[in-house]
Amino acid sequence: MLSEQHQQILMQVAKDAIQYGLEHGQPLSVDINDFPPELSPTRATFVTLKINGQLRGCIGTLTAHAPLVIDIADNAYSAAFKDPRFPPVTQAEFDSLQYHISILTEPEPLPVKDEADLLTKLRPGIDGLVLHEGTRRSTFLPSVWESLSEPGSFLQNLKLKAGLAKNHWSDSIHFERYEVEEF
Repeated sequence: MLSEQHQQILMQVAKDAIQYGLEHGQPLSVDINDFPPELSPTRATFVTLKINGQLRGCIGTLTAHAPLVIDIADNAYSAAFKDPRFPPVTQAEFDSLQYHISILTEPEPLPVKDEADLLTKLRPGIDGLVLHEGTRRSTFLPSVWESLSEPGSFLQNLKLKAGLAKNHWSDSIHFERYEVEEF
């Protein structure tokens, strides 16, 4: 768990990355030596942007590959300017942005016999879930439970996100779960 001070630093990095992107049209370069050592471990993160409570962008990684502070800057920039579901954030929107940062634990396999077994193992409000089916992959962060609180609906929408039918099941489908520190 990060201290409130470290959370505030990461939040400012996310804001700075978007402001820099608006001004320069490119990602902010971050030097980890400019930050406390607690922000340098390699971690997987997501940055979610909202305006008036509505999703405006969300980009992240499921696999840790960069120091925490760099991953936050990169994902904030990408959420603002590269989320294919939305046009790039504009300067006029900047002051209205709400920032949500999720730091993920390492996803771990969630072995299940069938869909009913999966539904009994899901922990609403706690689990982030990754679905794998052939070349298709999708994930929902634990915060999605706020709008899809019933496990069956959560799973059906995760399947749809992966481009599968909501009642799809096969012997090759598999899942991983993770938790997040969110602020």
